[in-house]
Amino acid sequence: MRFSIIISLLIMSAVEPVLAQNAYFKLGQQAVMDGDFRSAVAHLEKACITDSTNANALWMLGYSYYHSDNYKKSITAYTKVIAIKPADAMAYYYRARAKSYLGKDNQATPADKELYLLGAIVDFTKAISINSDPNDSKYYQNRGIAYREYGMFKLQSNTHFYDKVRGVNALKASVVDLEKVLNDNPNRNDIAVLIDQSKEKLIQATSATVAKH
Repeated sequence: MRFSIIISLLIMSAVEPVLAQNAYFKLGQQAVMDGDFRSAVAHLEKACITDSTNANALWMLGYSYYHSDNYKKSITAYTKVIAIKPADAMAYYYRARAKSYLGKDNQATPADKELYLLGAIVDFTKAISINSDPNDSKYYQNRGIAYREYGMFKLQSNTHFYDKVRGVNALKASVVDLEKVLNDNPNRNDIAVLIDQSKEKLIQATSATVAKH
């Protein structure tokens, strides 16, 4: 076989996977834009098999898993994104959101719930530290909710994960985060309701502490 023909075959063998990856990526991208996340998953999974280092494809795959309620796979995809782009605040944000949902799953073991709830707080905190927009309140809002969920979890007296101090501290942190959001957005009545809920849980927890003394 002539050398030029061999070179042509090698070039084609290298180009075909790239073309396939691009085709799956574009189909997945369009499906995400259309809100068809199950189709997006099917296309983007193929794109990521062809190129496992494509951060954009992985990001959209994680987003599509998230909106398909497949939170464990969403976490896995965003973990890969973060390995490639460690300063991607939104990757931490959506990984935290996925962990938050799993932390509230009634089918999860208490040990897994604690890991997911703590993991969500850690990821929201990381997103806050690298976010370039100080007026973007969604990070504090969601971390405030995560703190509340963790506080309520730690104050469940019927499990050996009960920890009054951590539960109370988490509820206090929840109030601080949510009050920051409300101070920046005074018309957010939904945030005011969340603050009242966290404060109510905090009063219940501290009142129970006083009563036992």
